Amino acid sequence: MNNKVEIISYKHNGELHRVWQYATIIRQTSDMIVVVNDHTDVIDGDGRRWHTKEPAVCYFFKNYWFNVVCMLRNHAIYYYCNLSSPYIQDAEGIKYIDYDLDVKVFPSGDKIILDRDEFEFNQVDYQYDQKLIDIIENEMSYLLKRIDAKELPFEGKIVLSDFAIYKKLKKQLDRTQKKHVKKENHKNEEVC
Repeated sequence: MNNKVEIISYKHNGELHRVWQYATIIRQTSDMIVVVNDHTDVIDGDGRRWHTKEPAVCYFFKNYWFNVVCMLRNHAIYYYCNLSSPYIQDAEGIKYIDYDLDVKVFPSGDKIILDRDEFEFNQVDYQYDQKLIDIIENEMSYLLKRIDAKELPFEGKIVLSDFAIYKKLKKQLDRTQKKHVKKENHKNEEVC
């Protein structure tokens, strides 16, 4: 499980928005990457640091203008959807541009659209062109339809399955690290 990656979010003007250190890649296809962050350190663009409170399975897409963070809290899944550019991945990590609008989906299926005011403010402040605004609005409609239809990742079984993969990988890594520590301790005892 040495497949650690940073998640790096920018604003439209190129300013750093937020960095999650580190997430574990669970699986990847030609158009999607799935990562888990588990009580992860986060650095905001203004330098503020904080720590995520629960594990989350995160879905990033190359062909959709959103990503989905599935927070595992109190035996339930809370979805936080960021309207964003499709992701790219390079040597630094998974990167995307945050486009302000968010959708929070509760375990009951109820949803709330967040930060509409921020999106409208940033249309002027960051000078979003009409084509970009139309893309974001169309992707918001598509995202809401996916949520209602319980399409990936809004069907809880797939989220739990991906989290189970993470737990299995973490357990294997923990065992490997323990063996390595025992070996190192044994070598040190022989030297003394």
